[in-house]
Amino acid sequence: MTGVARPEGSAGPVPGGAHPPVPPMPRFFEGHIRSAVGRRRGAVTTDIDSLIRRSGRLEVDDIDFGAFGRHPLDADTLRCLRYMHDVEGHTACYLRDVLATRAHRDPQVTAFLACWCYEEHWHGEALAQVLAAHGEPAGRSRLAASRRRLPRRDAFRPVAFTLASALTPHIVAVHMTWGAVNEWATQAGYGRLAAKARHPVLSELLRRIMRQEGRHIDFYALGARQRLADSATARRLTRFALRRYWAPVGAGVMPESELRFLVAHLFADGEGRAATQRIDRLVGRLPGLEGLHLAEAAVDRLACRPSTQTASPVERSMYQNRQEKEQRHAC
Repeated sequence: MTGVARPEGSAGPVPGGAHPPVPPMPRFFEGHIRSAVGRRRGAVTTDIDSLIRRSGRLEVDDIDFGAFGRHPLDADTLRCLRYMHDVEGHTACYLRDVLATRAHRDPQVTAFLACWCYEEHWHGEALAQVLAAHGEPAGRSRLAASRRRLPRRDAFRPVAFTLASALTPHIVAVHMTWGAVNEWATQAGYGRLAAKARHPVLSELLRRIMRQEGRHIDFYALGARQRLADSATARRLTRFALRRYWAPVGAGVMPESELRFLVAHLFADGEGRAATQRIDRLVGRLPGLEGLHLAEAAVDRLACRPSTQTASPVERSMYQNRQEKEQRHAC
C-alpha cells in the first residue's frame, strides 16, 4: 500500500497499490491501541540503565510523509496534531522547571531526563513534518510564536519550583508521579487519535511515538512507586498536589479552547471514557493514590462548562481569563 511505512528493520520498497478511499486501520495497531495503557499493569522494569541505553531519535526515515499530501487528514485530526506538536515542543520548558528542584542532584534522574527531553523533541519534529505536509506552519517558527504567547507568570515557575523544593525533600516524588500520569495520558491520547483518524501512515508514526512514551512511563512509574512506598509524607503531599493542581498536559500553555476540543474529541465518547478509566486505574495502583479519578474528572470538567468548585486552579484561571476577554470585547 503506497504511503505506508516499511516495517522497522526491513529493506526495499513497499509493494505498490493505491490507498483505498477510507484507509483501514492496520490490524496490529488496533490491538496496540486497545492494550497500550492496560499492558503496563505488571511490574515496571527496574533496569534504568537499559531504559537509557535504548533511548534515541525517533526513526522516521521510512515514513512516507508525502502520503499526507495525497490523502490528507481531516480537520479535527489536524487540530489535535497542532496541540500535540506544540506541547511536545514545550518539553524543554517543563525540563527547566524540574531541574530547578532537587531532582537535579540525582544523577539517575538527570540521565533519564536528558534522554526524555531529546526523544520528546524528535516527537515534535515528526509531528511537524505531518503538519508541514498539509501546508501548516510547524517546527521552530510555530514554537517561537507559541512561547511568545505564554503568560507572564510562566517566567516565575522556576522560582516557585525552587521554593517548593527547599520546603520539602519529597518534591521529586511529586515530579515522578506527575510525569507518570502525564505520560499515561499522552500515550492514551496518541492511541485515541490514531483510532479516530484511521490513517495508516499516521497510525504507524503514532505507534512508534507511543513505544517511546512507554519507556518514559516505565521510568516515571518506577520512580513514583519507589518514592511513594518509602514515605507516608510523600504519599500525602503527592495526593494533595494531584488532586488540587493536576490538569491535562498542555493546560496553562495551550489556549483553553484547544484543550477543551482535544479532550472532547479524544475522550468524551465511550472508547475515550474507557481509556480515561484505564489511566485512573493505573494511577490508583501507585501507593497512596487510590480513588483519585483524575483523568475521568478532567473529561467531566473540560468536555462541558467548568464549575469553579470542581475545576483545578489552572483551569479556573484559564476560564476567568477567557471571561475577562469576552467582557472587554463586548464593551
